[in-house]
Amino acid sequence: MDRQRSGIMTKQFFFSALLFLSSVLSISGQGAYLPPDKPALIVGIVVEQLRFDQLERLRDKLSDNGIKRMINEGTFFRNASFDYMLTQSAPGYSTIATGTEPSYHGITSDSWYVPLKNEFIYCTKDVTVNPVGGSYESGLHSPVNLNASTFPDELKTASGKKSKVYSVGIKEYTSIFAGGHAADGVFWYDNTTGTWMSSTYYMKELPAWVNDFNALKYSETYLSTTWNLLRQPADYSTCLPDSNRFETGFNGLNYFPYDVNKLSRTSGRNSARNFAFIRETPFSDALTTDFAIKLIEKEGLGTDENTDFLSICYSATDYIGHRFGPSSVESGDAILRLDRNIETLLTYLNDKIGKKNILVYFTSSHGISEIPAVMEATRIPAGYFKQNQALQLLRSYLNAVYGEGDWVRGFTERQIFLNRTLIEDARIPIEDIQKKTARFLIQFSGVASAYPYYAFEANDFGNGHLKRIVNNFSPQRSGDVIVILNPGWVEKEGEQITNHNSPYEYDAHVPLIWYGWTVNRSTVMRKVNMTDIAATLSSLCRVPYPNACTGEPMSELFR
Repeated sequence: MDRQRSGIMTKQFFFSALLFLSSVLSISGQGAYLPPDKPALIVGIVVEQLRFDQLERLRDKLSDNGIKRMINEGTFFRNASFDYMLTQSAPGYSTIATGTEPSYHGITSDSWYVPLKNEFIYCTKDVTVNPVGGSYESGLHSPVNLNASTFPDELKTASGKKSKVYSVGIKEYTSIFAGGHAADGVFWYDNTTGTWMSSTYYMKELPAWVNDFNALKYSETYLSTTWNLLRQPADYSTCLPDSNRFETGFNGLNYFPYDVNKLSRTSGRNSARNFAFIRETPFSDALTTDFAIKLIEKEGLGTDENTDFLSICYSATDYIGHRFGPSSVESGDAILRLDRNIETLLTYLNDKIGKKNILVYFTSSHGISEIPAVMEATRIPAGYFKQNQALQLLRSYLNAVYGEGDWVRGFTERQIFLNRTLIEDARIPIEDIQKKTARFLIQFSGVASAYPYYAFEANDFGNGHLKRIVNNFSPQRSGDVIVILNPGWVEKEGEQITNHNSPYEYDAHVPLIWYGWTVNRSTVMRKVNMTDIAATLSSLCRVPYPNACTGEPMSELFR
C-alpha cells in the first residue's frame, strides 16, 4: 500500500514539474522580457529651466507617449535638487555630467572675472580653437574650463574608445559640458548662419551628413511659420491669462498668435533673417530633435556591443521663461510642444533600438522664480534687486572710505569682483575691504545676506545656504563677495522679467525621470542630489566614476 502511494506521489510530482516546465517554455516563446547586460544607447535629455511644479501643472495635458510615458513606465524621482547657490545653466549641465559640485568641476557660473587677465571669462570661450562650420565667433568654444571628467569621458575611456559619444544643443555650453572632453562630436546652433556647427577641439570638418542637414535649411522653415497654441485655450487654464501686464513679450506683443516670420526679420517682413530668434520659440526644440534623430541614424548609435551615449539639450523653455515667466501660457505651450518632441524621440528610439536596449534620463539644469509682480499681486513678498544702482552706490562708498579709485571691477552672477591689483598696491588688507563691501550691500532692499570671500576658504558649514555657497565656491573663479537675495527677489536684467540663480527650491528643485533598459516602474520621494546622476550611470554601466564625483548611486534603480 505504501509502495503504491509512493508511486502515485512520484507520478504527481513528475506531472507537476512537467506542467511548470511547459509554462516556462510557453512564456519564453511569447518573448519574456530579458534585458541585455548593458544598454546599447544612453540618452540624457536635459531641459534648460524647467521647474518640478511646471510638469505637475500640465501633467494631465501631456501626451500618453511622451514625458507621461516615462513617468508611467519608469522611475520618477520627485525630490531631486541641485545643492549649490548659483543655479545657472552652465553649472547645472556640468554638475549633471561630472557628478560633483561646482567647487570641484570649476564651472561656478556662466562667466567669471579673472584678476590676472583683468577680464571676464565666458565659461566655454577658447581662442585656441577654430570654428568648424558656422561663423567665426560662434566657434571659439571648448570644455577648456571644465576641471573634472564626465560620465561620457569615463564611458569612452573604459570601452577603449569604442563607445560613441555625442552631444547636441542650441547653446554651445549646454552641449559642450554635457558631452565632456572626449566626445566624438559636439554640435551647437549658430545664430548667424542658422546652421549646426562645432569647433576644432572636436573635429577638423563637419561630417557629410551634417552638411546635408544644414543644406535643407530647417531653421528657415521653422522661422517662416506662426507660433499658435498647440491645444485649445481651455487646456491652459492653470496658466496666467494669455494677455497680462506682467510679461515682456516680443516688442510689446505678449499674446498669441506670434508671427515668427515677421518677428525674426531685422526690420520688416522682407528684410534679412535674424536666425537667433528661433531660440525664443519652441521651434528650437523641434530643430534640436530633428538633428538628434538624424545623428542617431547617421552615426549608428546603439548598433553594436558597446554602450553609446547621446546628450540632447533643450533650451526653448529658458528663453521663453525669462521673457514671459514660468506660469505664462507661452511657457505652458513650450512645455506641451517639448512633450511632443519627447514623444517623437521615444517613438523613434523604441522602434529602431528597442526599449530594453535604451536607458533614458530626463531632467533640467535649473528652475526659475515666479515673476515678482505676479507674487506681489497676491501679497507675497517679492521684488527686483537693482544691481546697477547698488554698484554705483558701492563705488561711491568705497571712494569715501579708501579714497578715489576703481575699487570695483563689476557685479555679475550675484558676485562682487574687486580690483585686487589696486587693493594690493594700496596695501589695504583684502579681508577688510571685502568685509566692508558685504556689510554695505546688506542694507539694500531684497538682500538677505552678503558674505566675503575669506569666509569660505577653509570652512565647512554643514547644511543650509552657507553649505550651498561652499559647494559653489572656487578660489580662482568666485567673487570677493557673494550676495543672497530674499526669496522671490531677482536681478533685473534687460528685457528679462524674472530669473533664477538662487539656492531656493523654485530654482533648485527639478524633475528627474529614468526610463528603459532595467528601469522599474516606481515613484521615489527621498531627496537626491543631482550629483547622483553620474554616479548612478557609472555604477549601472560598471565604469569608473568621474574623477571628482561626489554623488552616490540611486539604489532604487538597482532592485
